[in-house]
Amino acid sequence: MTSTAAATWAQKHLEIDGTTLAYVERGRSDAEPIVLLHGYLGSHLSWRHLIEPLAARHRVLAPDWFGWGASGRNAELAYDYDTEVDRLRRVLDALGLGSLNFFGHDYGGFLGLGFCERHRGRVRRLALLNTRAHRSFTRRWATIFGLLGAACRSRVLGPAAASLPLGPIHRRLCQPMLSAGTFDERSLDSYVGWMSRDPAAGRFYARFFRDYEVQPRPDLAAGLPGISCPTAVVWGGRDPYLPLMIPTELKRDIPGAALTLIDGAGHFIMEERPTDVQRALARLLERPA
Repeated sequence: MTSTAAATWAQKHLEIDGTTLAYVERGRSDAEPIVLLHGYLGSHLSWRHLIEPLAARHRVLAPDWFGWGASGRNAELAYDYDTEVDRLRRVLDALGLGSLNFFGHDYGGFLGLGFCERHRGRVRRLALLNTRAHRSFTRRWATIFGLLGAACRSRVLGPAAASLPLGPIHRRLCQPMLSAGTFDERSLDSYVGWMSRDPAAGRFYARFFRDYEVQPRPDLAAGLPGISCPTAVVWGGRDPYLPLMIPTELKRDIPGAALTLIDGAGHFIMEERPTDVQRALARLLERPA
C-alpha cells in the first residue's frame, strides 16, 4: 500500500528554541485536531498511509520532530525527557491546539504519554503504537542504546560518536524493511538521508544520545491509572525492539484502554499494516472524548 498523495504534501514551519520544526497539515482547519508523532528514524512520512484517511474528518498535523527528517538539528539544545515533553507542549501551544487527539509511535508515543499524564485535560484521545512507554527495550536493544549513550557522554568517545558514518550504518540496518516493502526509497531517504547530507547530523545525534536514558520510567507507570481519556494501544506482535509486557501493562493499567495486537507485524506497524492500524484508530475516534 503506497500513498501517492505524499508527493504533493508541502511542509509548514515554525520555530521553537531557535530551531525549525517542519510539519504537514491536512484537513479542515476547523475540524477536531489529530497530532501524529513518529518515532526513532521516522518523519511525517511514517504516517503516509494514514494522513489522508484521517484528514477526511479531522485536522491532521504530522511533524518531523526536532532533529529528524526536514526539521532542524541543534546540538546546543537539551534532549532529556522532561525537556522534550515540555518542548512538545510548547509546539502544541504554538500550533494553537488546546485539546487534541494524540497518536504516537515509538519515541513519539514515549513523549506523548508524558504529555498526556502532565496535561490531562488537553488530550481527548490517546493512541500508543509500539512505544517503550513507561518501560524500556528488550535486553539486547537496551544494552545497545545504553552503550551508545555512555559513549556519547564520554569525553574520549563522544567526538568519535559524532563522526560515525550514520547514513550508511542506518541504511544497512533498514535494508530488511526496504526489501520487504515496509519502507519505500522516498521514505527511507527522509529517515536517513540527512545523516549523510547535513554537516550537523553527527553533532545532533551524539547530543541526543548523550541526554537519552534507557531506564524504565516508574513515574510514567504510576501515572497510567490516572489517564481518563479513551486510549488505544496498537501493537505489532513481532516487534524485535520492545517486549510484549508493555502493551499488556498499558491495557491493564490505563482505565478502559483497548489493545489491538496485530499478528505478524513488527515495529513499524503504520507502514507494515496500515489498514489494520487505520481500523484501530477509527474505533478510537468513535469513542466519546
